[in-house]
Amino acid sequence: MLVAGAGMASWVSRTPAIRDELGVSTGAMGLVLFGLSTGSMVGVLASGGLVGRHGGRPVIRVGAVLIVAGLAVVSAGAATALPAGVFCGLALFGAGLGLAEVAFNIEGAALERRVGRPVLPVLHGCFSLGTVVGALLGMALAAARFPVGLHLLAVAVVLAGVSVWAVTSIPYGTGKADPADRRSGGWQDQLRVWRDRRLVLIGVVVLAMALAEGSANDWLPLVMVDGHGTSATAGSLTYTAFAVSMTLGRFAGGPFLVRFGRAAVLRASALGAAAGLALVVFPSDPVVATAGVVLWGLGTSLGFPVTVSAAGDDPQYAAARVAAMSTAGYLAFLVGPPALGLLGEHLGLRHALISVLALLLVAAVIAPALRPASAHVRPAAGGSHPAAGRPSDRQRAAGTPHSGGPGETGGR
Repeated sequence: MLVAGAGMASWVSRTPAIRDELGVSTGAMGLVLFGLSTGSMVGVLASGGLVGRHGGRPVIRVGAVLIVAGLAVVSAGAATALPAGVFCGLALFGAGLGLAEVAFNIEGAALERRVGRPVLPVLHGCFSLGTVVGALLGMALAAARFPVGLHLLAVAVVLAGVSVWAVTSIPYGTGKADPADRRSGGWQDQLRVWRDRRLVLIGVVVLAMALAEGSANDWLPLVMVDGHGTSATAGSLTYTAFAVSMTLGRFAGGPFLVRFGRAAVLRASALGAAAGLALVVFPSDPVVATAGVVLWGLGTSLGFPVTVSAAGDDPQYAAARVAAMSTAGYLAFLVGPPALGLLGEHLGLRHALISVLALLLVAAVIAPALRPASAHVRPAAGGSHPAAGRPSDRQRAAGTPHSGGPGETGGR
């Protein structure tokens, strides 16, 4: 996760430089970023079924290879001023990230059920920590006017070495389905689980929270540069503040989830993120906007991990439900970059963010859907299966699924 976050932040922190190297407009840059969204959706849609057939570790390995290759291709595209090259590099990067993200969610959700306490926020916190490292490096190199192509190529080489070491530490078999079990987490299973009304509401929440996070990842440096008149270095520094806030929120969120539960924490998070976005959009003072970015990051931090945890309540259907929820999150990445880019072309990037603010308010209203179900969700394909018991009071308060039988398959 840390490797994926560092790779993401490395190119995000240099988006102003990449845009300048390519010589494209804000709207055209949105289309270039569409490569990331397209690749991510392909990876996410394929990952659930691949994990069900092969387990999480091989899928994470392939994802790491694609992440490194994507960074190298983005580096070449930026160095040669080829928008198509950057698009293809981001597509490879997105495919690797999508494959690895679902597999990581499957690993983390399985671990949550075993230990009976929140794990996914910390796991996603490692991703955010990686974005802090990548953003700090990107900010320093942007200030030094270091060539963006050489920067991303060097990052790709370092991440390749770290990935080789990290993947070997992941156990085999997590998420791998019994050959006789049709619930493999593939796209057909992901479609079936959406018959559950509670999962649909959770999907709306994750869509809003992922869009809030993704819009910062894609556009925040440019929002500060174009919308608030800051330098490219200051824009990268502001993105770093967002990444630090995300990291702190995820590592510190566990005790709040235990004490107050998912629904209350998610509602407060959505309202906090909306307030932070309002400070970025409406005042013209870059100092006030930077304070809003911190609140935006803190409010968004728990959105994706907590919604994924809620989706994985049912251990028998966790792989398909977690994969479906990850798909909903990545839908925000698919729609977000080009839509915000096109809106920004006509309204300015700051005002385009009002649409994200509105979705956060919707998420705050429907946050009670994240409360743990009193029993397992009814199977999507119809019929029923025996409930494995109600969650304990402690698990209900913590907002984590209860433990199931030893033979259950997990989700990240």
